[in-house]
Amino acid sequence: MKIVFTTALLLFTTTFVAQTDQKIYDIINAVSAERIGTDVKKLAGFGTRHTLSDTVSNARGIGAARRWIKGEFERISKNCNNCLEVFFQKDLVKKGANQRIVKDVWVYNVVAIQRGTKYPNRFIVMSGDIDSRITDPNNFTDDAPGANDNATGMAGAIEAARVLSKYKFESSIIYVGLSGEEQGLFGGQGLARYAAEKKWEIIGVMNNDMIGNIKGVDGVIDNRTFRIFSEPVPPTETEEQRRARRFYGGEVDGISRQLARYIHKTVKTYMPEMNPMMVYRLDRFGRGGHHRPFNDAGFAGIRIMEAHENYTQQHQDIREENGIKYGDVVEHVNFEYTAKLTAVNAINLASMAWAPPAPTEVGIGGIVEPSAKFRWKKSNDPNIKGYKIYWRDTTSPTWDYSRFVGNVDNFVLDGIVIDNFFFGVSAVSKDGFESPVVFPTKIFRN
Repeated sequence: MKIVFTTALLLFTTTFVAQTDQKIYDIINAVSAERIGTDVKKLAGFGTRHTLSDTVSNARGIGAARRWIKGEFERISKNCNNCLEVFFQKDLVKKGANQRIVKDVWVYNVVAIQRGTKYPNRFIVMSGDIDSRITDPNNFTDDAPGANDNATGMAGAIEAARVLSKYKFESSIIYVGLSGEEQGLFGGQGLARYAAEKKWEIIGVMNNDMIGNIKGVDGVIDNRTFRIFSEPVPPTETEEQRRARRFYGGEVDGISRQLARYIHKTVKTYMPEMNPMMVYRLDRFGRGGHHRPFNDAGFAGIRIMEAHENYTQQHQDIREENGIKYGDVVEHVNFEYTAKLTAVNAINLASMAWAPPAPTEVGIGGIVEPSAKFRWKKSNDPNIKGYKIYWRDTTSPTWDYSRFVGNVDNFVLDGIVIDNFFFGVSAVSKDGFESPVVFPTKIFRN
């Protein structure tokens, strides 16, 4: 009876501490499908945004597109008393870097930083891709409107900046248009190096790549489901860490997977009409996206995208064959759906930027004991209300149980056997915003 009673009490606690914040609902309601549609049309109207396309024209090519994007961020900044730091970050990629780089090219990223009031060097990133392509990845002259891939992601980042620039956050938010994705993820690689050189503390990258199509090539029409791709563990883990996982677990509990779970939980709380679908894979089968360079650098990063792709509209020359219209054109984009996924990004950017620092040096004990024990290093942030311990069945994809334990640096969960669950710890602010969950990486035996 004692064990049953304890578990029931803990489950009640999970429900009791749940809360919502009106500001998050306000952010959702402020996202405009109309503005997003206007931006998608504008980006597609540059004809092509191929990485190697024209950079001189003001009407066509990637040069015109990136200057327009920079101008939009600057207009947003002007409307919020210059709250955004807007700049180009660029790298020279030499001819022959791979088969898709047929001439020297400067790869420009457009970056807009909204500095945090308390933690200006801690960043949450929302990215979209500027560039586009058609069937031949080296064809940089013909029309490649890239309406869904990826004017939608870029328009979403611009719209998120419009909405969130009205607020103040403790941590910094970066809205960025990345270039060179179709030619080899060069923009992401450049910005990840830049972040490392600047010693940025990036706690999450949300890469948005194709967030506008609701009719799949499989015939499914779905305007509610979207995918969150995340890798299980960082590629930067050490051999010692890999060996430890064999005995203590954590095969699906890396920092990117925790970011995916955080997004899943936030959406389920604030946008229950949406169906977030966590996919336990870095990206689509054998394919890649611009979160990967950040993962390679050791940062948490995920990909948000539509659930049902239509391959007749991806990387295709614009044409009609056998009654099928090929090509990534505006008519195939559902702006309301893009707005929903933009709101998904915006509420998670806001939630993490309002949250306190996650606990560090999280340790776990309780081997061959009737209780699970935890220790962690507290933050000195005065806005922290306390810490929350999460746990789940080892076969569950989500954190299903939790207990708020107060502003302490250790706790014992009586009656919870360490062998049967996975555990994590998050920090909670006084107004209820939480950090991502931290999986224990230290073991103690006393």
